[in-house]
Amino acid sequence: MILGIDASRNRSGGAKAHLIGILSECDPAKHGIQEVHVWAFRSLLDQLPDHPWLIKHNPKALEQSLIKQLWWQATKLSDEVNVACCDILFTTDASTLCRFKPMVILSQDMLSYEPGVMGYFGYGLARLRLMAILVVQNQAFRRAEGVIFLTRYAANVIQQSCGLLPSIAYISHGVGAEFKHVEQIHAWPNIDGCPIRCIYVSNVEMYKHQWVVVRAIAALRKRDYNLLLTLVGGGTRRAQNLLQDEIATLDPMGMFVEQRDFLPHAELPMHLANADLFIFASSCENMPVTLLEAMAVGLPVASSNRGPMPEVLADGGVYFDPEDAESIAGAVEQIVTDEALRTRIAKRAKELSAQYSWQRCSDETFAFVAESALKVEAAS
Repeated sequence: MILGIDASRNRSGGAKAHLIGILSECDPAKHGIQEVHVWAFRSLLDQLPDHPWLIKHNPKALEQSLIKQLWWQATKLSDEVNVACCDILFTTDASTLCRFKPMVILSQDMLSYEPGVMGYFGYGLARLRLMAILVVQNQAFRRAEGVIFLTRYAANVIQQSCGLLPSIAYISHGVGAEFKHVEQIHAWPNIDGCPIRCIYVSNVEMYKHQWVVVRAIAALRKRDYNLLLTLVGGGTRRAQNLLQDEIATLDPMGMFVEQRDFLPHAELPMHLANADLFIFASSCENMPVTLLEAMAVGLPVASSNRGPMPEVLADGGVYFDPEDAESIAGAVEQIVTDEALRTRIAKRAKELSAQYSWQRCSDETFAFVAESALKVEAAS
């Protein structure tokens, strides 16, 4: 069997990490796969492992404008996959315009499907883009031989839009060993006056609610809790403006809030290890990767009660309404004041994170893709 992978739209950090993770841990012969062909932009291909069975393709169009990338995917990719004699194409972004069959699709995007999220984007081009993505993805799901969802939550919500799909799998992301093997740098600060370091790692978007977190931490500081908040991840437009306005109002002297831009992924383990408490306030996720990473480090977690977060974190955290500052403050306060709770959820979160490995993700992904190809062959 020869497998093709379309990674031409893998632009986000999570999408890149997924491809690197599954190919780094892949044993293709185990699944009857002789060769794997990957189509992607050059900077991503350079991060992929080198194997004799892995053939990397970098079409000129993928280094050009988005329009040219999409045109190449719609008009040229199928021909290139056929020239490579691929038996099946694994597409790592559901917003595909490629019509090759058979195809297995990985679903990694929830913005177009999560109820209420469209409202964050008003009625401009951003909303039109999400509506177009929903149409394109639904069409792709329906014509695919199989679809991989990262969580059961995502599968349930998306199938309410595209309809029940005949062949699906639930295969979650992995977590890198660099997060599982790092230890917290210091013990919980029990000395009066010693600050408690809270961290939230995520890009600033309307559905991430960083400004509400700032409001919650400010409220707790008024109750004499010495909390510091580090926000890791940059942002633009309305969400960033809301965050900056909140910081300017509640922390004009920069006493307790620090926002850092995006960090190289390799630096995140140490930043998490240097924190005391992790906050995750997103209301729209397919698979919350940074939450998984904090779990793997062993941080006590205060988490949003929306989306797949309860599925992933289970009983390993304290939950809150991400749009309610008082709810966030209450969850953080529970963790700060209850040592037994704090110890229990941190231990439980780390235990739960053990199931998220790239080895498992890789094995299950390539097994499902290979099985999908064999079904097509048997039916033909």
